[in-house]
Amino acid sequence: MKPALYSILLCTLAMWVVPATAQSPASALPASLAAPAGQSTSLTLEAKGVQIYECRAKADGSGYEWVFKAPEADLFDAMGKKVGRHYAGPTWELAEGGKVTGSVKAKSDSPNGAANIPWLLLEADAARATGSLAQVRSIQRVNTVGGVAPATKPDASQAGRVTRVDYTATYHFYVAKP
Repeated sequence: MKPALYSILLCTLAMWVVPATAQSPASALPASLAAPAGQSTSLTLEAKGVQIYECRAKADGSGYEWVFKAPEADLFDAMGKKVGRHYAGPTWELAEGGKVTGSVKAKSDSPNGAANIPWLLLEADAARATGSLAQVRSIQRVNTVGGVAPATKPDASQAGRVTRVDYTATYHFYVAKP
């Protein structure tokens, strides 16, 4: 088979197979995490990175705990190409300049078990969104693997220590239906 024809065949196959596997199964998605009525998926990206935690004293003075600080991840399209990054805010920023931040509206335990960070529905900050992400209104985080704070209870000797825990997730970006 000629290389050009082979490339076209692979791209066509990826258009059918990759999006289907990247979506979270509808039956596994809790109703509380459904995108608001009148919104549809405009973009799906895979994230691979870390969730960052810091050891801090508990507010009540009863010891220490791991406190979530920020995510740090690369974002990949359906073809596996790195297209952006995800970081504190939470913020999603694409290499081409699109940028959006969000705030958590709903949270649900991962159906894949307690070793995986929760699934989320976030509301986009439309006033601060730019570029290709300017129309995003909601973001879902699903299909999480890893990222949970260390299970060991920290003590005073670990105060201020930062730990980075590997995670992956799928992010669905929603816009208002035309």
